[in-house]
Amino acid sequence: MADTTKRAANLLVECLEAQGTDRLFTVPGESFLAVLDALHDRGRIETVTCRQEGGAGFMACADGALTGRPGVAFVTRGPGATNAGIAVHVAQQDSQPMVLFVGDVARGMQGREGFQEVDFPAFFAPISKWAARIDDPARIPEYVARAFSVAIGGRPGPVVLALPEDMLCDPVSVEVAPRPRVERPAQAACPDAMQALLALLADAASPIAIVGGAGWNRKAREAFQTFAERIGLPVATAFRRQDAIPASSPVYAGSLGYGPNPKLVERVRQADLVLAVGARLGEATTEGYTVPSPDHPGQVLVHVHPDPEELGRVYRSDLSLCCAVDEFAEAAALWEDAAIIPFDAGGEANREWREWATHAPNKSAPALDLAACVTLMREGLAHETVLANGAGNFAGWFHRYWRYEGYPAQLAPTCGAMGYGVPAGVAAALRYPDRPVVAVAGDGDFLMNGQELATAAQAGANLLVVVIDNSAYGTIRMHQEREYPGRVSGTTLANPDFAALAAAFGAWSARAETTDEFAAAFAEAKERKGLRLIHAVIEVEQLAASGATVSGLRNR
Repeated sequence: MADTTKRAANLLVECLEAQGTDRLFTVPGESFLAVLDALHDRGRIETVTCRQEGGAGFMACADGALTGRPGVAFVTRGPGATNAGIAVHVAQQDSQPMVLFVGDVARGMQGREGFQEVDFPAFFAPISKWAARIDDPARIPEYVARAFSVAIGGRPGPVVLALPEDMLCDPVSVEVAPRPRVERPAQAACPDAMQALLALLADAASPIAIVGGAGWNRKAREAFQTFAERIGLPVATAFRRQDAIPASSPVYAGSLGYGPNPKLVERVRQADLVLAVGARLGEATTEGYTVPSPDHPGQVLVHVHPDPEELGRVYRSDLSLCCAVDEFAEAAALWEDAAIIPFDAGGEANREWREWATHAPNKSAPALDLAACVTLMREGLAHETVLANGAGNFAGWFHRYWRYEGYPAQLAPTCGAMGYGVPAGVAAALRYPDRPVVAVAGDGDFLMNGQELATAAQAGANLLVVVIDNSAYGTIRMHQEREYPGRVSGTTLANPDFAALAAAFGAWSARAETTDEFAAAFAEAKERKGLRLIHAVIEVEQLAASGATVSGLRNR
């Protein structure tokens, strides 16, 4: 006699398959053992076992950024879910689709502060698009489809679903089937608004575009590049959105954020029209909401974003277009308007960026010159290389001297979360096994999730990790020297031998204390496959790619 029921956990896995999930990241917990068992019987979803829930969450967040579909992570209740909370925060601020499943206490235990119990809908509500608990197994298809729809719709972001342990073992009718795969809703650009935008551009003398962010994809990149190059429009990328347009584009003006080209900041300040596409115009991109300012007197702001709640939220806009950024870009690329006389500003801005972003060797360079090292890495790796980094001043050298030519090519948390680079690099190496992937981390940054080298080794990831070691929390030290010069407190680090640590994980590794030693290590790393790590030791004196030094701040 045929079975008339199936286990709820099996239905959940079927729903994930229906939504196109092919990989999930997890630190196993007894609260969702039934899901792990259901995954055992099906081969369509790869299970990547991680070493800490924050690492698993970052991998899911990065996977969502790479694919445009929600990255998926499973963690257990209490400590596991709170560890993963940092990834939910990153996915929210970075506008990246992600679904976090949390094994929860049994329904009969709820409300008693049972073992590791947390009210997850309440806990995650402020940092997610939607947080809920599935108590009725028959509604699993509804909840999963809604989770994926919410995660990719409008401004993409994270969703959290709690799964009571006993619910996962409940029987459910075999007639309960997954809902079909959900897709991002089509949002075409309004023709009248497009016509108004072109008229504004025709009247502008010094326009600039700021692009990248919610829903940005390859189609948006190619179409907007076509449009901008046709009219000579300078294109700056929002903070850590540097792959939004190829670095080789003749109108690429550089990236905004921390440590930008001063000439680019001045160009935005002097622009009479700012076209923001996909960007939220957050604090980092706008120099603390000053360039442009929320009311931007003397400037016209056209804001294009797929989420109506973002338009007008912080910035007053003279023209708002609520539409998918790729649909907007395609419409702009296809639009014919002879009234727009091509601008010279695109080429001028590109020349200014190239001058600023090109390393100039000098005799007073430090023993290990990070600008020179980034340049030789860039010249030695393929254009389609994916670069992942966490947070810290070390990243500034890559933001300035790297060329993000491929797409997707940059994984970097706009919210400044440390510990992101290595897990994101693991996710990228698994998603693109034939593309070069480099994870860059500072010493403080690396030790927040360096344990995920074990995940990379176990999964057979082809990943190069570069650890930049100045024996300090360098970013905080910079602020400390500026505010309290010479009074070093709480920012000095005593570090392990990172090369030896990597070797313990089975990685090839090397240590470099000079630019020449780094060049030799990098040359050998390029010839190898699998997990590799270069431990680059620098002096804390070189604090930032802008040229800031400890002695300079103290002398000031």
